[in-house]
Amino acid sequence: MAIDLSAIAAGKNKPARIIIYGPEGIGKTTFATQTPTPVFLQAEDGLTNESVPRFPINGTIQKFDDLLQILASLGSESHNFKTVVVESLDWIEPLVWSATCKRLGVQTIESPGYGKGYVEADTEWRKLFAYVSALRDLGMTIIMSAHSTVIKVEDPIHPPYDMFTLKLHKRAAGLAKEFSDIIGFCNIETFLKSDDIGFGTKKSRAISTGNRVMYLTNSPAYVAKNRYGMPDVLPLLWNEIETYLPCKNEPLQKQTIKGE
Repeated sequence: MAIDLSAIAAGKNKPARIIIYGPEGIGKTTFATQTPTPVFLQAEDGLTNESVPRFPINGTIQKFDDLLQILASLGSESHNFKTVVVESLDWIEPLVWSATCKRLGVQTIESPGYGKGYVEADTEWRKLFAYVSALRDLGMTIIMSAHSTVIKVEDPIHPPYDMFTLKLHKRAAGLAKEFSDIIGFCNIETFLKSDDIGFGTKKSRAISTGNRVMYLTNSPAYVAKNRYGMPDVLPLLWNEIETYLPCKNEPLQKQTIKGE
């Protein structure tokens, strides 16, 4: 096949696909309300700011297909939203499983046995991330939230240790990590201080600054990442994060989202 080198050109920067996760009440939703002209898609009813546009207006999204339909509408209909906020991935997971079970004709995600149901659920997760990525390609910033959980990591080199990660099945968490440009672990900033208690013995204690921060570089203590050379930790404020993003929101280019 002949290649026309004149067709090679620099790509255009796109808005970020951001996943934020952390303990309940840390401020994930508040952070999302600070983004440019957001619309909230709620599988979890955590939004108390009545002035923020949301879908549905009352209650939460109950079906996976409904979530895909509103994402498709955001890509094909006229609106002024610049950010889509999906809350939250761990509340969407049961909807994903239900859609997978319906497709397979089984009762529960465990019914196929040997973990096959969770493997099959990859299809629905990939479809969701494809729809969301299509909106990113059209010019919308993506914020997806999740709660955190602690897992034990069996390291072949070091002794086992605990780590914060997304509160999702490990396969879904892996797909979310691949999909995202930023994964921010949100928590209260804490330092360890060692005190000498005598006889050559020291005791460590945690000291909190009270500041809510987002950790952006992977660590044995938590899952995190960013593709923009950001600092290891930043205040949990949108204007702090936005400074490092290469692309600002532009008018949305409409097209039909197929999500395939």
